Amino acid sequence: MAKTKRLIVPSQIKRQRLDQFLAEHLRGISRSALKRFIEEGRVFIDAKPVKPHYQVRAGQEVKLQLVETRPAKVSPEKTSLDVVFEDDQLLVVNKPAGMMVHPASGVYSGTLVNALLHHCAKLSGIHGPLRPGIVHRLDKDTTGLLMVAKTDQAHRVLADQLQQHVIRREYRAIVWGQFPSTEGIIDSPIGRHRTDRKRMAIRLVRGRKAMTRYRVEEEFGVCSFLSLKLETGRTHQIRVHLAHLGHPVLGDPKYGGRRKKLAGLRQASRKMGEELLRLMPRQALHAQILGFNHPVKGKFMQFEAELPEDMAVTLERLRGWWRGRLSV
Repeated sequence: MAKTKRLIVPSQIKRQRLDQFLAEHLRGISRSALKRFIEEGRVFIDAKPVKPHYQVRAGQEVKLQLVETRPAKVSPEKTSLDVVFEDDQLLVVNKPAGMMVHPASGVYSGTLVNALLHHCAKLSGIHGPLRPGIVHRLDKDTTGLLMVAKTDQAHRVLADQLQQHVIRREYRAIVWGQFPSTEGIIDSPIGRHRTDRKRMAIRLVRGRKAMTRYRVEEEFGVCSFLSLKLETGRTHQIRVHLAHLGHPVLGDPKYGGRRKKLAGLRQASRKMGEELLRLMPRQALHAQILGFNHPVKGKFMQFEAELPEDMAVTLERLRGWWRGRLSV
């Protein structure tokens, strides 16, 4: 478990910047580390996260969540894996919802890496002992296809294909609302959120280039079903881009795809929206198509994973509801 330090601001301090207060009262932690902890949302004043320039006052409780010590390596765990393809160079797996790709944020078991280490005798070591074989990632609650490198050579070739934007990555998503056009390109740079370090955001000045192509496959009034192609691969890219357009992914709690969007629905659609959120407890996002050149043979390979059950059921419910609305 991560360690927590608690401090009560002494009575003699009327007002003082949070970072200065911590630097004076916590020995053995550098100023840069303290600043990073605050930016990552791990420093709380009276149970609320705050910014570095916050002014602490006498009697307030300051709580700091320290980073726990990471294990030197990840342990293999016998976990069911949906292996779509495998040879001596790589695997393609279909990741379920709720599984982190590799250890992070205090989670060192139950990840895809734990399962892969049990499944494979050897994985690429380029990214170190905590991320063996991991060439690219999916969010914990995003389902779908991932390629995993068994050898360092395969890892380098596949990573180069990612960098050159020659890998085909196509997603399916159920999102809130209707689009003015059937297809388009979202070209907006993405960077770390200014105040919430666990989120990403559109950053026109300091963001990195991010481009997503979308096509509307079906419309249901309250929601749309999209296919999306990644031209770049930024953290949370699809989720941030769609939220920026005002069409967050259905069920996405981090980018406004749950109660925040539901509150904006008209009364006639509110009941349906509530049902959709019950059917979709996570973001309705699935990495359906993955295509790349084999790292040794050079042959183009493409794989497809069917929609997971929760998304398929949600889509069928939307289709039935929309047909009923149109027939009235």
